Amino acid sequence: MEEGFNLNTLFGAKKEEAKKIALTSEKEYPEAPISLETTLSNFTGDWRTFIPEINEEKCVKCYICWKFCPEPAIYIKEDGYVAVDYDYCKGCGICANECPTKAITMIREEK
Repeated sequence: MEEGFNLNTLFGAKKEEAKKIALTSEKEYPEAPISLETTLSNFTGDWRTFIPEINEEKCVKCYICWKFCPEPAIYIKEDGYVAVDYDYCKGCGICANECPTKAITMIREEK
């Protein structure tokens, strides 16, 4: 994260509490998401009800959503922001639940 990063402002919480939520160093991030078992030949996102919508204005590029996505359907774009591969997203909402800045909201998918 950036030098001078203010966790109190970002999370609206005490610094000690916020540190429990956010990883403070890139070294703490895994080399890959939790799950690497996506079957590229079998799309899995066709039965969900909700989809994650990412608000880049709120996103601080902490990659917690990417880390916790069980599929993994979240990937990191060239600009450093995350995006969702809806072919594989199951709409479970883990990414939205884990996002410390609430940059991800689950919306009902319209088919």
